[in-house]
Amino acid sequence: MRFRPVLFFFIFALVLTPASWGANREMMALQRDVAALQEQVRALQSSLEQKMVQLHTLMQQTFEISAKSSNSVAVLDSAMRDRMGEQQKTMIAPVATMTTKMDQMSADFNGLRESVTDMSDRMNKLQAQITELSNTVRTLSAPPAPPPSAVGTGPVTGTSSVPPIGMSPKQVYETALRDRSGGNLDLAQQGFEEYIRYFSNTDLAPNAQFYLGQIAYDKGDFPGAIRAFDTVLEKFPENNKTPDATFMKGMALLKAGQRDAAAREFLNVATKYPNSEVAAKAKAQRKALGLNTASSANPPPRSPARKR
Repeated sequence: MRFRPVLFFFIFALVLTPASWGANREMMALQRDVAALQEQVRALQSSLEQKMVQLHTLMQQTFEISAKSSNSVAVLDSAMRDRMGEQQKTMIAPVATMTTKMDQMSADFNGLRESVTDMSDRMNKLQAQITELSNTVRTLSAPPAPPPSAVGTGPVTGTSSVPPIGMSPKQVYETALRDRSGGNLDLAQQGFEEYIRYFSNTDLAPNAQFYLGQIAYDKGDFPGAIRAFDTVLEKFPENNKTPDATFMKGMALLKAGQRDAAAREFLNVATKYPNSEVAAKAKAQRKALGLNTASSANPPPRSPARKR
């Protein structure tokens, strides 16, 4: 009976021994897994530490590059500022010199303009003195009227009087033209009257008579202008000034308030001298009067060549 506890313990040991052995195997496997996991953690930690070192190195290199770039930019900015300062210093002097020269040129130009103005005033005064002197010379050089017994005693051609010795028809005509162009209508009128008096049978006599009418028209003496243009048409028929004299007679009549007579003269110009320079003007005047211009079935030939 004393051997029963020992036997029971032996049997219990035999029963528990396989179970204990299985538990130890599982524990060993678990320990191996934990050890492997710890090894992986250590490897990951080591790799992470290496990565952190590399990242730190890269960041340090980046900081160094950034510092170098900042230094380079600062150096470049300083160089550009120095260069711009030098350029500004270099340009200030020429610009100041140019400004001074421009001011001087402006002052010179103003002085020149004043000189030109003064010279123009002097020229105008001189021109007035020359005109006055010319009028005086013409007055003094005009021949006295011949006595009644002497009129027509010389070599008279047609109705012309004997011109004074040395008087040239060309000189008289051109002088009268210059006086008219210069606005000296009284002197021009006197010159053309002298031309008609002494050279009424020349080719330019119709022109001189026409200009007498034109001068009267310019002065506003429309009855006198009508008489002068009538003289051109009656005394010098079908000459180079006939179309112009007819048109200007119409204009003088229109200015004098004789609309119907003016319209007839404009119609004469349009129908008799359709190729003249004043035909279009005559048609325009009739149109302005509210009239039509009748066309001629057989228009006359071209008007004679115009003379100045």
